[in-house]
Amino acid sequence: MKREWDLLHTPGPTPIPPSVDRSMSQPMIGHRGEKCKELMQDIAPRLKPVFGTSGDVLVITGSGTSALESAVVNATQPGDEVLVVVAGAFGDRFAQICQTYELNVHRLDVTWGEAVKVEEVTQALQENPEIKAVFVTHCETSTGVMHPVEAVAEKVKEVSEALVIVDGVSSIGGAGLNMDASGIDILVSGSQKAMMLPAGLAFVAVADSAWTVIDQNPRPRFYLDLRVYRKQLMAGQTPYTPALSLLFGLQEALRLLEEETLEKVYERHALMKQMTREAFQALQIPLLVSDGEASTTVTSVRPETFEAEQLRKLAREEFGLQLAGGQKQLKGEIFRVGHMGYSRPANVLQYIGIIEIILKRLGHTFEPGAGTAAAQAAYLDFTRED
Repeated sequence: MKREWDLLHTPGPTPIPPSVDRSMSQPMIGHRGEKCKELMQDIAPRLKPVFGTSGDVLVITGSGTSALESAVVNATQPGDEVLVVVAGAFGDRFAQICQTYELNVHRLDVTWGEAVKVEEVTQALQENPEIKAVFVTHCETSTGVMHPVEAVAEKVKEVSEALVIVDGVSSIGGAGLNMDASGIDILVSGSQKAMMLPAGLAFVAVADSAWTVIDQNPRPRFYLDLRVYRKQLMAGQTPYTPALSLLFGLQEALRLLEEETLEKVYERHALMKQMTREAFQALQIPLLVSDGEASTTVTSVRPETFEAEQLRKLAREEFGLQLAGGQKQLKGEIFRVGHMGYSRPANVLQYIGIIEIILKRLGHTFEPGAGTAAAQAAYLDFTRED
């Protein structure tokens, strides 16, 4: 049973700010009434900077996977050749969705724990000039890798006419991404990670270049037809029943992002990443991902002197600290620490201190306090006045 004092540091779901919780408790309104229209008209323009776009960001009642599927079903037709970068469980999910919709999938498999290289994408496009779309994950949640999707998008536009479709589910709200400037055509995300909400909302940002393809696509679709969402958004509506409580929460979450400013939000996530990584390095526990390719929202740790699952079990039982395990081929090999959304440097100091106690229980040899001291030093270095 979950206890009220449990500490949630998985890479999704993530903790909810109290003001967002309160907002979601507002009395229900009619979803076809004027109040809902005002709510949608308030939310719509405020989502754009978070996605780095001047275009509309569509809101779907569904999980992040529904956003991935909507991108596939709207932007492709059966038989289209597509390139999917697979460097973890969620890149693999993109490939599975594409295969389900009868696309000719070219997998660009990358070692789990490493980022794709722009040159690898370029080579794949040159070898397969009929590719209509490139699917790539920004933050691969299963490994903690941040792929260089902006550089990939810019290169794709140089060498082909393929659409660039990006999974930003575990990065949007926690890492800056300039969709318009880099040439990303479709960028999708979900609510339950850095956007500081429960699961249940999916976001799809669509560039004009992608709308041209979508509007001409004869493929049948119904609930995930982005054309209908665009039409209804112009009227301040959603085509189907919205998750109103989550929309109330989204309105407040956007206010919190604006109050902090996106620049400071991204700096905070970069700081938490640095504090976490330097702490584990000081504790002499290997990290899965190199510094230059590591995500700002999730850190993957690959211990050698103890079992990852044993640390997770003891941390949960003794302190209520919930960490994530590995997925698929990394199951049992790593544990993952989420530091995104409603999370602060103080939370990093808290979970590093807890993990040090568990490491003592497991017999791992380290200098007591080394991880906490390293995290403190990273914080002081980041925040010192010039």
